[in-house]
Amino acid sequence: MQARIRCALMRGGTSKGAYLLADDLPSDPAARDAVLLALMGSPDPRQVDGLGGAHPLTSKAAIVSPSSSPDCDVDFLFAQVGVAEGRVDVTPNCGNILAGVGPFAIERGLVRAGSPVTRVKVRTLNTGTIAELAVETPGGVVRYDGDARIDGVPGSAAPIAIDFLDAAGSVCGALLPTGCAVDHVAGVDVTLIDNGMPVIVLAAASVGRTGRESRDDLDRDTALKARLEEIRLAAGPLMNLGDVSRKVVPKIALVSPPQGGGAISTRSFIPHECHASIGVFAAVTVGAACVLPGSPAARVAQVPEGRTKTLSIEHPTGEFTVRLEVGGPPERPIVERAGLLRTARMLFDGHAFLRPGVSPAGPAAAPHPGDRNA
Repeated sequence: MQARIRCALMRGGTSKGAYLLADDLPSDPAARDAVLLALMGSPDPRQVDGLGGAHPLTSKAAIVSPSSSPDCDVDFLFAQVGVAEGRVDVTPNCGNILAGVGPFAIERGLVRAGSPVTRVKVRTLNTGTIAELAVETPGGVVRYDGDARIDGVPGSAAPIAIDFLDAAGSVCGALLPTGCAVDHVAGVDVTLIDNGMPVIVLAAASVGRTGRESRDDLDRDTALKARLEEIRLAAGPLMNLGDVSRKVVPKIALVSPPQGGGAISTRSFIPHECHASIGVFAAVTVGAACVLPGSPAARVAQVPEGRTKTLSIEHPTGEFTVRLEVGGPPERPIVERAGLLRTARMLFDGHAFLRPGVSPAGPAAAPHPGDRNA
């Protein structure tokens, strides 16, 4: 008999994942992870026996529940499910998958829809970050069609505005865990920074690259990957992350002067594959690095004047626009608020079947009388 579990498959931003209610999963982390691995078909580089898409960007999960905080609507636990590895990492956050949490919470009845817009305040359990999502709900129904476009996703969809209320230091404990805008790590100048995602920001030129290379070329560059991993392992303890050899954080962003009229050009590693674009929190974090005087990002970035700064973060398949509210004196700027625009779409909603021997042991685990597998 195959156990079943209710889930939705959604595109959130430039990622895709399974969205589940926490009550439908085991409370024990090891048992929960076993269900997620079975759901995605891991470990297997093709994930042929599950819902995963054979890539880190399409092997993710959102676990959602009513919030235990009176100031938030829902709690969200992000899970990065290994593809070829039988491992689940709940250390990082994912702003792309976050984009789908608002619509999912409304669809599941965790948040009552208003009209024309429903605001959903989400607490990310991985990091404690709180975000407010504005979801279009004309007539009290989630709208998925619209004119908003984001690079890395074909077509257009309804916009979802996301404001991060307290992203700085969400994983490392401080925006700059070492207290410095510039550190010298493994022979190169870097900024070790966490504005929602721990990122090592360094100039592409410092590792002998232009920053204009294609994603495929960088993915084949084994010498570069080995060098970046050397830097990453050295930076982990400095960022209060300890031994990061088996963690997906910190990410790495190679930066260079903008090429298409934006603020800065990036090549992001997540951490061992070059991202087709750039993650939400990585983009927000790189944007914050751009306003730090003397940092590798600030040296090559084109940053507009004014308290409110709109930064176009260029990546291999387009750009990602980040909005920052920056206060404090010029020599010690303070990033007070960060925001951006994403889209999301429901792809499937129903029940997935787990391979024999794996059971979620939750309300959705019981076979339906009409199921052939019962």
